[in-house]
Amino acid sequence: MNWTDKYSADMQPTKEQIADFIANPLWSKINSFLGDNYGIEPKYCYSACSGQPGWNVKYQKAGKSLCTLYPMEGFFIALVVVGAKEQTEAELMMPTFTGQVQDLMRSSGGIAGARWLMINVKDEQTLNDVKRLIQIRRKIEK
Repeated sequence: MNWTDKYSADMQPTKEQIADFIANPLWSKINSFLGDNYGIEPKYCYSACSGQPGWNVKYQKAGKSLCTLYPMEGFFIALVVVGAKEQTEAELMMPTFTGQVQDLMRSSGGIAGARWLMINVKDEQTLNDVKRLIQIRRKIEK
């Protein structure tokens, strides 16, 4: 059963149901990273957007979106927006990213000076890329 059929707009999944659906340890790693380093709680939102409909998990800090996470069976998609202010730093780091993230950065057209990267997170290396992109958006406060 796909995600949108399993959890309709009027049936919000719990964080445990989301984790069970994804069934990948990288899910807990990204949530721990965001909670531990930014002190933020996730916001569960339903989107009717045709691009990626259904329930998603948003993380924001001081009114700035850090990422939106979309549950998929066996993995998740991380949407990270690289804004105009972050372009130079992201481009300098580009050679250190996985091939998937490099390809996304090259092919994303940029809307209003920003790149909207929908990253399929299936392995540790890609998760590390997502974490680094989030840190470009907002530095970790120590």
